[in-house]
Amino acid sequence: MPDTHIQPVIGVIGGSGLYDIDGLEKKTWRKVNTPWGDPSDELMEGWLDGVRCVFLPRHGRGHPLPPSALNYRANIDALKRMGVTDVLSLSAVGSLKEELPPGHFVIVDQFIDRTFAREKSFFGSGCVAHVSVADPVCSRLGDALENAAHGLALPVTRGGTYLVMEGPQFSTKAESELYRSWGCSVIGMTNMPEAKLAREAELCYATVAMVTDYDCWHPGHDAVTVEQVVKFLMGNADKARALVKAVVPTIGQPRGLCLAGCDRALDHALITAPSHRDPAMMAKLDAVAGRLL
Repeated sequence: MPDTHIQPVIGVIGGSGLYDIDGLEKKTWRKVNTPWGDPSDELMEGWLDGVRCVFLPRHGRGHPLPPSALNYRANIDALKRMGVTDVLSLSAVGSLKEELPPGHFVIVDQFIDRTFAREKSFFGSGCVAHVSVADPVCSRLGDALENAAHGLALPVTRGGTYLVMEGPQFSTKAESELYRSWGCSVIGMTNMPEAKLAREAELCYATVAMVTDYDCWHPGHDAVTVEQVVKFLMGNADKARALVKAVVPTIGQPRGLCLAGCDRALDHALITAPSHRDPAMMAKLDAVAGRLL
């Protein structure tokens, strides 16, 4: 008999333009306190086709928070405290490739982190840990998202590298061309350190990058404007809601341990000897690393 002892709880992080989820039943907004500070907003708990879901608007309702001001640690910790096992991250991005036009979805599998003004780890002095993020996206979730997108006839590409810049300004042309020369597919401002922290918290994580523009490299494309981005945000948001509604019943089925090992990322990551671990740090890690500590 297959091992199905885990009942998934699906976390959805909504990016620009996504401040709620359609179809959730028994919706309740909950304030979650974390030792890392306040998350971006309250978290909406509800049920979708019998699957418990937790939604967090990444920038807060009404979009008051810019990318660099997001408390990424609090966001991931709050999801973990709510019992989330699998995270779907929805993110508005610019395209760095001709074949990925505005309106296209990319289920990315790699990231390049160019951010510099953010706290990037739950661990530090008092408890040192080094997790592997060689494959930062859960392949199981990626497969499910790809199948659901095809089922909805959404324009989608599986695989690609997401360049995460600090922002809040958009790229210069020189930067845009540099990232293109690196082979990057899309560019955005929010999925790092989010993906790294999800791995530290032993959460399965996948990103759906929703293209709103061609950045500024495209010769037939005007410089990126907020108006242009917002236009495609609205159309993408409707498609993203449909995608979430389609994929949740699949990934919400009882399952065993993640074959990719996402839910055991800390097994060989902690390096500080137990006798030298700071009790105060241990207390802060109660949700993130409670399985081991």
